[in-house]
Amino acid sequence: MRSDVVRLFQTLPHTCGYFAERMAQNLVIDPSSPQLEQLYEVALSRGYRRAGDHVYIPRCQACRACIACRIPVEDFRPDRSQRRCLRRNKDLDVEVVAARYSEERYQLYRNYLRWRHPDGGMDDAKPEDFSRFLYTHWSPTRFIEFREHGHLLGVAVTDFCETGLSAVYTFYDPAVSERSIGTFAILQQIEIARQRGLDHVYLGFWIKGHPKMDYKMRYAPIEVLRNGEWVVARADAD
Repeated sequence: MRSDVVRLFQTLPHTCGYFAERMAQNLVIDPSSPQLEQLYEVALSRGYRRAGDHVYIPRCQACRACIACRIPVEDFRPDRSQRRCLRRNKDLDVEVVAARYSEERYQLYRNYLRWRHPDGGMDDAKPEDFSRFLYTHWSPTRFIEFREHGHLLGVAVTDFCETGLSAVYTFYDPAVSERSIGTFAILQQIEIARQRGLDHVYLGFWIKGHPKMDYKMRYAPIEVLRNGEWVVARADAD
């Protein structure tokens, strides 16, 4: 018999990953729940996000800066900069593959973290960290790979749900940063969602004005979750 009760856990306060002077907490769906795979898609539509086998949403005592956001696929049109990014990367082969460990992917991931997060606690990733953070046994995860003449340049870790794709994490070769692989990855996720008849690409959380998070407003129109309702965002909104 399946229970209708879903347990939620509040994490202990910890240093915020976006504002060093603030403390953060998350609300996490019971990771041991046998219903987690079924709950995930509903949770995604209500602003939750997946990291490893944890499905969570920020619930901080004194801050509400993190706002869930998603791209309505049919309404999106790339801007001039995004069209340039598509042209710049038209030589790449794009393939959706199973989410699994390989030495090639791990080394790319490790090099990316060393470049992107030096001395940040993530820059010495072990093989088990690769698997534990990016996917889990129940998640509908696929890797979208970007290759140049067979050489792996980037990976977009993506959850393929029934109503949309969730952009979990993207990592790439720092030597090709001029390609803007992060932007290209989102544009490919939008295109794959469109081809599959899916409504949304979920981008996790937006933080207004934050240098690492405000870029999401460039994928207009983008929707944000406010008071339990998805509404089209305005970049100048509080």
